[in-house]
Amino acid sequence: MAVNDYLNLIPSQHRSRPKFMAIVGFFATIYQKMIDILTMTESMYDIDFAVGVQLDFIGEWVGISRNVSIPVTGLYFSFDDVITDGWDLGLWRGENEPTTITRLPDEQYRTLLKAKIAANNWDGTTENAYAIWSSVFVSPQILIQDNQDLSYDFAFVGGMIDSLTLALLTRGYIPLKPEGITIAKYIVPIDSGRLFAWDTDNAYLAGWDTGSFGTEIMPL
Repeated sequence: MAVNDYLNLIPSQHRSRPKFMAIVGFFATIYQKMIDILTMTESMYDIDFAVGVQLDFIGEWVGISRNVSIPVTGLYFSFDDVITDGWDLGLWRGENEPTTITRLPDEQYRTLLKAKIAANNWDGTTENAYAIWSSVFVSPQILIQDNQDLSYDFAFVGGMIDSLTLALLTRGYIPLKPEGITIAKYIVPIDSGRLFAWDTDNAYLAGWDTGSFGTEIMPL
């Protein structure tokens, strides 16, 4: 309700009294501002819209900070690196920005929070890991290779992965693995097409002259 909606509830015999109307209007304005603030609070702490300190509060609830314990390097755009820091992958570095990141920007922190929330609800199965990843990342998708030795290989397919997301994965900040399982390696394609595989042709894998060779990146 607006302030005028409250004033319109005053009986006609009192509406001709300006001081009375002013007092009612004054308090109605205060209450209306309180209602507006309470209404905005929900969206302010919605993970899709929260920014700055609001995201930090969400991080406290979720259990992960935007501060990374190991400085993340090699994130910024480079002409010489088409795997992780090329077009649409590397971050643009401002004139006075440091060469390493120890505190995640809002958008990357938002992605990390979503991944952590999804991981907190994960049942630990490989099948559900695909659903968890898809709920956070539109592209690329992943293929998981169970090496049958308590280790996984992760391959990215159907798109390129940006440098910061890859850095968070290789440093274990996005916990998409069961307890006791290690990630042996990440396989990153050199372009956005299907990944090369022997004797396979499907939506994500293809053979000679079609599939994209991948670069193996070891977790840190």
